Amino acid sequence: MPGPVNANMARTMAPPVMEARRWIDGVAFAPDRPLINLSQAAPVAPPPEPMRAAMAEMVMHEPGAHLYGPVLGLPELREELAAQMSTRYGGGVAPAQVAITAGCNEAFTAVLATLAGPGDAVILPTPWYFNHKMALDMAGVAARPCPTGAGLLPDPAALARAITPETRAIVLVTPNNPGGAEYPPQLIGEIRDLARARGIALIVDETYRDFLSRPGVPHDLFADPGWDETVIHLYSFSKAYRLTGHRVGAIAASPARLLEVEKYLDTVTICAPQLGQRAALWGLRHLGDWLAKERAEILARRTAVQAGLATLPGWQLLGAGAYFAYVRHPFEISSALLAPRLVRAAGLLLLPGTMFRPADDTAGQAELRIAFANADAGGLAEVIARLSQLTREDLQHPAP
Repeated sequence: MPGPVNANMARTMAPPVMEARRWIDGVAFAPDRPLINLSQAAPVAPPPEPMRAAMAEMVMHEPGAHLYGPVLGLPELREELAAQMSTRYGGGVAPAQVAITAGCNEAFTAVLATLAGPGDAVILPTPWYFNHKMALDMAGVAARPCPTGAGLLPDPAALARAITPETRAIVLVTPNNPGGAEYPPQLIGEIRDLARARGIALIVDETYRDFLSRPGVPHDLFADPGWDETVIHLYSFSKAYRLTGHRVGAIAASPARLLEVEKYLDTVTICAPQLGQRAALWGLRHLGDWLAKERAEILARRTAVQAGLATLPGWQLLGAGAYFAYVRHPFEISSALLAPRLVRAAGLLLLPGTMFRPADDTAGQAELRIAFANADAGGLAEVIARLSQLTREDLQHPAP
């Protein structure tokens, strides 16, 4: 590349989903055995028709849908989200504690910019969400891996040992990407107490909270009147309402921190897309029943994946929840080789565990992430059938 390159950017890994897509370039799939894409954790269907109709009305009749808006987000959306979070979590979230971002990845990078810089560190339980690791690398912030335990749950004692004077935050993703694990409320509370005692932030990314399998309150963090002294909460409307292309996420944090976030957002995007914000607001107000049905369908697919994997000799399910099943495969080759070879051998595109762990963590070589949310019951049955038919000879073929 001509000219100078930021060393932090050069050290950052290539986008994993884009890398995986290159594995299918030039590969022809038989009509009776099409590719099943299990690589990306995003809806592929458009928003429901009533929302699209409402959005069309917004495009035609709301001039504000085409203009800059407040940097921290549409006031009505901040108010509605704060009210619904207060009700759902049984706690207090004020509109002044909510900001809207251009997707949840921007929510993370905006928060990171207020918390840490070169020489600082942030703890990521492993397997980690690779975009979090990439954001830290780009910012020159050290990503401190902390291996999870049974059920892919983080261990408060291990997290405590990982904290150093340079540590600025612990990051939790629940339901987890990539592992699918749903963190129990008590565990989340213990980690909050640890962060508070050590004077660092706890970032809780609940992008997939709408697909939590258990009933009741996901956690009680917001029941604490002083929650925003320690907790920073992230959310995405993309998964709930299929608004991936409209880029709408959210941050819940102290008003003082959001003033710092405002500097970042004004510099990077100025404001989240206005049409997406209005669609998210419409969804919060009108799509509760529809979202409940979406959740039930995702949970049914989770059950189907769990049952199917249980029939495969040598395969071990490490975690399952929201959009993901995280598995240990039975083959003798690294998942970094296995995943691209599965494109030709089985017509399956999924991601290797090596993309979710540090390079020196060998556990990822035996792991795969299956993003099953976009496969229906028939598609999932076909996935299990193809995996059951794999032989070691099939995997000798070179990757695409």
